[in-house]
Amino acid sequence: MAATSPLYNQLKDAEPFFLLAGPNVIESEEHILRMAKHIKHIATKVGLPLVFKSSFDKANRTSSKSFRGPGMAEGLKILEKVKVAYDLPIVTDVHEAYQCEEVGKVADIIQIPAFLCRQTDLLVAAAQTGKIINIKKGQFCAPSVMENSAEKIRLAGNPNVMVCERGTMFGYNDLIVDPRNFEWMREANCPVVADITHALQQPAGKKLEGGGVASGGLRELIPCIARTAVAVGVDGIFMEVHDDPLSAPVDGPTQWPLRHLEELLEELIAIARVTKGKQRFQIDLTPYRD
Repeated sequence: MAATSPLYNQLKDAEPFFLLAGPNVIESEEHILRMAKHIKHIATKVGLPLVFKSSFDKANRTSSKSFRGPGMAEGLKILEKVKVAYDLPIVTDVHEAYQCEEVGKVADIIQIPAFLCRQTDLLVAAAQTGKIINIKKGQFCAPSVMENSAEKIRLAGNPNVMVCERGTMFGYNDLIVDPRNFEWMREANCPVVADITHALQQPAGKKLEGGGVASGGLRELIPCIARTAVAVGVDGIFMEVHDDPLSAPVDGPTQWPLRHLEELLEELIAIARVTKGKQRFQIDLTPYRD
């Protein structure tokens, strides 16, 4: 079994929680560097450990015409520049087992997309890099499935695993966040992360001019889901942040505006500091006597 990484221990021990944040996809080197600068400044100011997030390829877009990103080779070069320029750990996602080794040379956390959370070969390949693995719970999965997915990482020799709640399908074009999942996913015996932006997607819920569909979303409810998650006592918050969400080429409807990031984080920290959500409530069922 590989050793537990120092970053994993830092994130596990973060109080009140850690932050995985950044724009959904790499749009350009200039944009990513600028976003990393601003988000690091805010995270440092409010006192949260930050792992910077962006994707080099969005392989599961609704339409084949949709923007996917610069690809692995160019994307990893850009993320490496972010890492060096701002001394930030990086989280990015993989979609194929062959990507894991190269991605692991740059990323500190390898993220498994929700659609792929049960793909054993992908999980094992990611685990073998020794990096932290963040597994997003499939929209189609019960929370108990994440125990199995986390165990696949550990059985491959890697103790550095986290699980992430990002909503459950509710009909065809909507997701709901069941707060009970934050409790139940603790059975995976690892840090629990709340994805407060993807959880508000409306998959294939927006018709496009000229035909076809794209994902919509409910950005205005991001604070609602975030407040709920920290009150329950999650270990980390995952959120996609953009300086101009209306022009974002990917998931614009569920990216949080950079201008409101500090304000929201300050409120979430305040909630997290007063809740006892990370402690199991000790319920006394002995008869009450006056």
